[in-house]
Amino acid sequence: MKWRCPYCRTQIEVASPEALPHVPFCSERCKMADLHGWLTDKYVVSRPVDETDLEIEKMPDDESTPE
Repeated sequence: MKWRCPYCRTQIEVASPEALPHVPFCSERCKMADLHGWLTDKYVVSRPVDETDLEIEKMPDDESTPE
């Protein structure tokens, strides 16, 4: 399976996602560099959280379940 690191965009071949110890990143370096981006405000959330963002969609009741 091919895997692309979200930070450095390097594509690597792995047997499974579990084979990468730093999923979804390819290395500890990329993992820490991405964290640094969040901690130094390089990455930001584009807008304030709205009340509707927090609403949880209710699943319909399963009518086949006995009461």
